[in-house]
Formats: sequence, structure tokens, C-alpha cells
Amino acid sequence: MLFVLGSAIIGQNFLGFALAWILRRTRPAVRRTVEGLTLLAWILPSTVVAYLWVAFFDRDGGTLNGILGTPGTAWLIDYPMACLVVFNTWRGTAFSMMLYSSALQAVPPSQLESARMVGASGWQTLRDVVFPHIRGHVLTNTLLISLWTANDFSPFLLTKGGPNHESETVPVYIYNVALQGGELGYSSAISFLLLIANLLVSLVYLRLLRRRA
Repeated sequence: MLFVLGSAIIGQNFLGFALAWILRRTRPAVRRTVEGLTLLAWILPSTVVAYLWVAFFDRDGGTLNGILGTPGTAWLIDYPMACLVVFNTWRGTAFSMMLYSSALQAVPPSQLESARMVGASGWQTLRDVVFPHIRGHVLTNTLLISLWTANDFSPFLLTKGGPNHESETVPVYIYNVALQGGELGYSSAISFLLLIANLLVSLVYLRLLRRRA
């Protein structure tokens, strides 16, 4: 739940919308460059991305320690869940950015201009003009990235669930129980419960859409 909440519901949602909102008024060349770099993080194979981030967080000669001047800090051991949240937010923001970029095109420019002329602040414009038009897109994006993150196995490539199970997400736990512990029946039961949880989240989402309609 911490992994999904931190990296999907908060991280990818907010960062994706922020990028889409900022880039809509930037120069085409800048927008294409930022979108290309963001998409690159999304389309690279998981193993390649995991290797890059292991090198970034490495205790001896890692990029992050070089930037912060903190040699010897073992980020993946001392702060494993925080590292996974940052990793997954960086990797998955592209989808949210593209979805919100498309959704923002449906907001009438006349309403944005009217809000600006009456002196509405940026937050008031988002709350009263933008969000009513893109509420359905927010629900769709939140559902998809939550389900993808809840079933993502990439964290295993960085921490393997350690240290001491501190970064063990449900898919990683299922893998460890099934293949390392040999308890195939128990891991199948956990997989079934994960499927039920995904279905319940989807039903809540569909109910919210019907209520909105």
C-alpha cells in the first residue's frame, strides 16, 4: 500500500499532471524534448532501468552520493521503500503525463481566459475550471497506474524485498514464497487475494464513473 500510494496515486499522478500543465505553454521544441525524455524512462526494459537505478543509489561511487556529497550511504539498504517510490515515480510518470496532456486539450480556452480576467489564482483555476473537465481522466489514470503498480515485479530487481522484508511488495512476496520457499499452494492463495483486491478497486472506480455520469 505504501508503494502504490507513494509512487502511483501521489507520485505519478501529481508529477504527470504537473508536467502536462507546464508543458502546454512551452515552446514546441522544449515540449518535445521533455516528452521524449519522459517517454524514454517508460519504454526502456525493466532490467536496464533497474541497473541504472542500482548504479544511481550505489553506496560506493553511486551518482546520488556524488551529487549530495554523502559517500558510503547505502540508500537501498537504509531507505529501501523510499528508493522504490522514487524509482517507480520516475519510470511511470510518462503515462500520466500523456493522458493529462490529452485531457487538458478538452478544457475550453475561453473558460481559462475568463478565470484569468476575474483574477482567479492558479489553484482556483485548477479547482473550479480544469478539474471539473478532467475528473473522469483523473479517475481512469488513478485506476490504471494503481493496478499496474500493485502488480509490478520491478522492485525485485532493485532490492529483492530486502532488507528484512522492508521493501517486499505483494508480487515480490508471492515470488519469494513460491520459488524460494517452495509453498506453491500458499502463494497461489495470495495471488488469488491480489486478484480479488484488483477487482474490488475496479468496481469502486466503475461506481465512481457512474455517479459522475
